[in-house]
Amino acid sequence: MNQENLLVGLAGVLAAAAPIIFAVLGETFSERAGVINLSMNGTILLSAMGGFAVAYNTDNIVLGFLAGMLIGALVALVVAFASITLKQSQVAVGFVLALTCRDLSYFLGNPYMGQAGPRLQSLPIPFLSDLPIVGTLLFKQDFITYVSFIAIFLAWVWIYRTRPGLMLQGIGEKPAAAFIRGANVNLMRYVYTMIGGALIGLAGPAYSLAIRAGWMGTISGLDGIGWIALSITIFGGWNPSRAAFGAYLFAFLQWLGLVLQGVFTQVPSQVLQVAPFPLMILTLLLVNIGNAEWVERTLAAMPENARKIFAKALRAMRASPPAALGVPFDTD
Repeated sequence: MNQENLLVGLAGVLAAAAPIIFAVLGETFSERAGVINLSMNGTILLSAMGGFAVAYNTDNIVLGFLAGMLIGALVALVVAFASITLKQSQVAVGFVLALTCRDLSYFLGNPYMGQAGPRLQSLPIPFLSDLPIVGTLLFKQDFITYVSFIAIFLAWVWIYRTRPGLMLQGIGEKPAAAFIRGANVNLMRYVYTMIGGALIGLAGPAYSLAIRAGWMGTISGLDGIGWIALSITIFGGWNPSRAAFGAYLFAFLQWLGLVLQGVFTQVPSQVLQVAPFPLMILTLLLVNIGNAEWVERTLAAMPENARKIFAKALRAMRASPPAALGVPFDTD
């Protein structure tokens, strides 16, 4: 593989990661506010179908993306209402919605199966796209990929460098303390859950209008992406930049699987295609293994130099969820 092909392949990795980044950022905002949105997988499928259907019927890609975001926000509203107002199990509500939205996408999307619709075109940035290496990697992408780059930065700044972001962290960690300081905890949970849902909804048309243009129903290959995005949210420690790295890692593993098919011809292609999924699960286990008691005992038995190295590595990977995640807040 020559350098140009390698750069084009890696540029494709950045583009392929964009929908996952939107989903991960959306779930990060929701969970930072204390609400688990397990409907992600179904939301991505339904918004992919709905976004494509709107763009197909209106011949307007922008409306397709807006429709996907609206679908995501509405599904998230159902999650918020059931879990915040009705105080039902967030896990149960989200899981049921994931299945319902998935089946709805297949049923309602049947007329659009295999239809040729509009597709987002690449948008090279003048002058910057001519730069060596980075020009091909970063500046010959489509609009939605550029938006994903900006979204990572803005999400990080919002959470860690703004007063509302600090309040968001308080709502997810210590909602009672945030309430005492004047925050309307449940209202803000509604807001951030719907913002998160809109971002998750953006992931759907990012697939059907850009990455895998069109709607192919059960053979679209999108079923399961939402669960991977959920695991990457945990892998990322509810940190936008770290979660984005997880999204890029997953997209890179998918691309690597395609590349290796031509090298390891004796290996069934299905093995390399599904390999990124168990590898991400293994990575997730490694991230959370540092919280186990037996790991602490093992470290204590190691020589001092080795213990310091392993302990430092585990601390870097360790991630803890917001303390009030999934816990209803009652002002009474």
